[in-house]
Amino acid sequence: MDRATALQVVKEHVQSKNLIKHMLAAEAIMRQLALHFQEDVELWGLAGLVHDIDYAKTADEPERHALVGAEILESLGVESAIIQAVLGHADKGPRLTLMDKALYATDPLTGLLVAAALIHPDKRLASIDVGFVLNRFGEKSFARGADREAISSCADFGMELEDFIALGLRAMQGISGDLGL
Repeated sequence: MDRATALQVVKEHVQSKNLIKHMLAAEAIMRQLALHFQEDVELWGLAGLVHDIDYAKTADEPERHALVGAEILESLGVESAIIQAVLGHADKGPRLTLMDKALYATDPLTGLLVAAALIHPDKRLASIDVGFVLNRFGEKSFARGADREAISSCADFGMELEDFIALGLRAMQGISGDLGL
């Protein structure tokens, strides 16, 4: 599946503009991670883009999140590596590959970065830096939904937290227009 088709399918399954922005942010970070690790940029980007394709359908049944997504993606002939990463990001399958581990850590990082931008007076990603995000990272009451343990699992794929946040911030700043931030 190419990116244009994947984006079309995402828009068919996801009506929430904010959720689509989250998926675009995950795609951007995954693409940057693939470049960093010299992996397949398209494959990693697609994993980020489609990882929450079933979120709206499973909102009332969170235990089915990613399982329904895997079924949707399977029916579309999406590569098994992407399906495995989608399952792993929601603890519905093992995280075996570098891509699996990267998606797991990337998912909550997007929320942390958005929350950090939104508390800045101008509400722009360009206005925040790694130090600002790291300070907020330590505040338990800030962006409660951004699982710090999952973000910190970047160590499982060989990245320091500061470097992971810097890469994620750069990636999201690169698509700030699409994100409205």
